[in-house]
Amino acid sequence: MSDEFRSGYVALIGKPNTGKSTLMNALVGEKLSITAHRPQTTRHQILGIKTTDEYQCVFVDTPGIHDDNQKAIHRYMNRAATGMLEDADLICVLLDVAHFNREDEKILQRVSGYNKVLLVINKIDQLSKAACLPLMQKISQQVPDFECVPVSALKGENLDRLEELIVARLPIGIPQFPDDQLTDKSMRFISAEIVREKLFRVLKQELPYSITVSIDHYLEETDITRISATVWVERKSQKAIVIGKNGSLLKKIGSLARGDIERLIDTKVYLQLWVKVREEWADDEQSLAAFGYSDGNQSH
Repeated sequence: MSDEFRSGYVALIGKPNTGKSTLMNALVGEKLSITAHRPQTTRHQILGIKTTDEYQCVFVDTPGIHDDNQKAIHRYMNRAATGMLEDADLICVLLDVAHFNREDEKILQRVSGYNKVLLVINKIDQLSKAACLPLMQKISQQVPDFECVPVSALKGENLDRLEELIVARLPIGIPQFPDDQLTDKSMRFISAEIVREKLFRVLKQELPYSITVSIDHYLEETDITRISATVWVERKSQKAIVIGKNGSLLKKIGSLARGDIERLIDTKVYLQLWVKVREEWADDEQSLAAFGYSDGNQSH
């Protein structure tokens, strides 16, 4: 390890759907955080750890910050998102170049007092360079002391430059994690998240947001890993949507999830899914705690 080894925590924050999870996965080089073209896909803080000979960068993917505090789960997600602001060595604020609005301005105001902020203007692949410039100028006027980096997390554009800027801002120090560790989450947690991602992707507009996944059994045998998971919904009518006609949708969700888990752990997987109803779980503190949505579950 060099004398100049750098090590630190980098919080990825922003409103929902700005590409935080896609960016973390791209920077770490593994699919650790689930992604979907839907806001509020991420519900917990998830660490993605990248270690080289020169540095260890611990990225913290956070839920999108939003104004909707009506349900207990939304309050939990906002706490998960803002809880890293004090502790992180660097705050990367993600802004969607095509959808910059008042929500983004509020987040910029919230971080304006910190001297450890880097603005990441994401999704530049969706607009021409000429169309990106006015927004970047507007942001620079609003927060002149913050450096802006335009990137496309999805296409991998300008990520090398972003990584350089991030590493340069990390403090000199020792690694916090073993050099082969990629995340702080267990495979049980990641498996549940992968199933939830497939629910988002397969059900699309029909998806009830009040859906979560718990792992009942996770058993590693010599040549196969057996997983049993429950998909929880809030109403009986939602259960029928998730299962689909003759079980077709649940079968598709299970097949897609199994493929992703097998690629990640490099072994054969037997995955069994059940769908159960727990009424209004997303607004019930006890149910949230039972499903792992508790502040003690936050990283760092």
